[in-house]
Amino acid sequence: FGDLRGKTLSVDALTTGYAFVLLEILERNGLLKDRDYATAAAGGVLQRFQALMEKKHAGTLLLSPFEVQAEARGFNRLANATDVLGRYQGLVGGARKAWAERNRDAVIGYIRAFSDAVDWLYDSRNKEEAIAIFLKNLSSANAQAAQTAYGVLLSMEGVKTVLALRSKYGKPQKSLTDPEKYYDPSFYEAAMRR
Repeated sequence: FGDLRGKTLSVDALTTGYAFVLLEILERNGLLKDRDYATAAAGGVLQRFQALMEKKHAGTLLLSPFEVQAEARGFNRLANATDVLGRYQGLVGGARKAWAERNRDAVIGYIRAFSDAVDWLYDSRNKEEAIAIFLKNLSSANAQAAQTAYGVLLSMEGVKTVLALRSKYGKPQKSLTDPEKYYDPSFYEAAMRR
């Protein structure tokens, strides 16, 4: 981590959860933003990966499968977010509560379709086809990268981590502690009833 002192690291934007993950990993390893390193907004994970490959920035936070691709090109992985922070709920589908209530059938249908797609992905009979589809749509990836793209559904422990980081780094500063305030399980429960 010491080699990052005085360097610029890319984030999507300094107001996002992934930026907070990077700030926390660096802080836990003795580096503080603005004192030890600078940050630059570079966009989503694809744009950050490209900026890293072009050596525009000294480091960034990558998601699967981009970290595998970076390592294959000689870059070093300094940490895994889950090793440092535990569970973290990174990717979500979200909606305003009032809109979701007005469009309940559509929300339940979306959750059901998403769940069915995840079930299909995790069915070992579909693994070769799933990897082929992944590689077709992300031509710069390889089969090893495709393996890392598997993830899980909502983790309340992961949501707690998100809230803790947002409380620490978010502006305006606000204490966010109750994951139940941000998650209504009734939509998921209705989607799983067949």
